[in-house]
Amino acid sequence: MSKKIKIGLGIVLILGIVAYFFGGKAIFDPNIKGQQDKEIFIPSNATIDDVKNILKENDVLINLASFEVVAGYMSYSKNIKPGKYKLISGMNNKDIITKLRSGDQDSQDVVINNIRLISDLAGKAARYFESDSLTFLEYLSKPETAAEYGFNHENFLSLFIPNTYEMFWTTKPEKFVNRMKKESDKFWTQERKNALAKNNISQTEAYIIASIVEKESNYDPERPTIAGVYLNRLKAGEKLQADPTVVYATGDFSIQRVLYSHLKTDSPYNTYMYAGLPPGPICMPSLASLEAVIHAEAHKYMFFCAKADNSGIHAFAETYDEHQKMQQLLPLG
Repeated sequence: MSKKIKIGLGIVLILGIVAYFFGGKAIFDPNIKGQQDKEIFIPSNATIDDVKNILKENDVLINLASFEVVAGYMSYSKNIKPGKYKLISGMNNKDIITKLRSGDQDSQDVVINNIRLISDLAGKAARYFESDSLTFLEYLSKPETAAEYGFNHENFLSLFIPNTYEMFWTTKPEKFVNRMKKESDKFWTQERKNALAKNNISQTEAYIIASIVEKESNYDPERPTIAGVYLNRLKAGEKLQADPTVVYATGDFSIQRVLYSHLKTDSPYNTYMYAGLPPGPICMPSLASLEAVIHAEAHKYMFFCAKADNSGIHAFAETYDEHQKMQQLLPLG
């Protein structure tokens, strides 16, 4: 073998070793910066350049160039999947790209509570999902959306049970509502339905009453008692005369004290003006308020008012005379 051939083979061998060494490092060396896991969000229709910018902006990688090399080798640009991805500290480029191109996205905790209006629900959902609040609001506000699940625009909020749910970032409004329907069906067990039947109220009516109870008291132990008062008034054909419904009717949720002028607000939500339940919930009640209505206390109370000790707890009365006496103990102003 000639000297030139030997030299050429030697160079090729050396280059091969170098390529293998550096290629192996690019593929198998850890490439997540720092000791903490990283989270990235890849939107729908993202390109490889979009992904590289996301990785760069979130300071995820030790070496972006090595990622690009392996991404090209693994044809990642043709297999980009949207979603939220948790990249574990110590992952190498092969691990990272395998996860990203598989679409094996990570779920997140979605907290649904403390909501007044459907628009509030849309705004809260937008914090957790790729779709923006306007997209959610448009879908949730359509009359046909509520009708599909057996509700109308006024009582549609009754479908949504407050809780923390695991969902994917890419969940669309349609899938979100469908999931909430399944969770609602799961919540309304036969035992709970039987409890409602004893008081001759439906699930939606229980939800509406619970929304009023929610705004009447922050003290869980008395909520079943308050629920019992409203059930007694409904059975007796008396107006509920619930201050929180008046606040809702005015649309001014900053009102701290309901005045006589507020009671003149002409709205089906004003239970001082109209008998029966309002057409829909005045908020999304907590689980505690829902359970308070489902397992409402059986008693003869027809009235309640705040105790004079400013404790935030209520005093209950069976007759209007008793109620007036308790009210006279309240401080003025």
